[in-house]
Amino acid sequence: MDYVFVHGTTQSPAAWRPVEDLLRRRGHQTAAVDLPTDRPELRAVDYAAIARAQAGDALAPILVGHSGAGLLMPAIARALGASHLVWVAAMVPGPVSLADELAADTGGEMFDPEWRSLTEPPTADPVVASYFLFHDCDLAGVRAGLRTLRLFYPAATYREVHDLPDLPSTYVLPREDRTLRPSWMRRAARDRLGVEAIEVDGGHCPQTSRPDTLAAILGAAWPGRP
Repeated sequence: MDYVFVHGTTQSPAAWRPVEDLLRRRGHQTAAVDLPTDRPELRAVDYAAIARAQAGDALAPILVGHSGAGLLMPAIARALGASHLVWVAAMVPGPVSLADELAADTGGEMFDPEWRSLTEPPTADPVVASYFLFHDCDLAGVRAGLRTLRLFYPAATYREVHDLPDLPSTYVLPREDRTLRPSWMRRAARDRLGVEAIEVDGGHCPQTSRPDTLAAILGAAWPGRP
């Protein structure tokens, strides 16, 4: 099976390497796209075209997106002809833009209040990044995670409405996430994707803290799995 990975807004494609290595050992093909971080004016369809160009010969791949990449998943899925979507602690687009959803979210339903109170990107401070992203890692995991830090701010996509494709989905929900609220993720998986989230221990970046667990879930999402 082919897998295509999309990084979120705080890590580079390098964050997927531990999971990619595990899947490749099992005979799967993988590609991690590298979206431009200096083009905030790009729309979702523009990022989708970039992903298509980088995905090589991936055939009806399973598309895996982390965190803020959830907003790009619908457009990229269409561009790649994806067969299945896996949302890893990811934002799931709703009927309005993210900007409008956050403006209406006066009760802080989507994001953890501490995360939303940040005035600087978490990627700018390793202490802040460790607290929010890698708090469930051992020392080696924290060091590995910090090496993947990179800010990605696709600002124009926050003002777009992203229509979900009619494709099967898997949602991976870290129970101790300090960015997106687990309660919001459960509801989004159920109400927007029509699935019950697969809950795992740990924080926002299971690809860093629990690559074995995530690789096992991805393997189970494979349509051709016996």
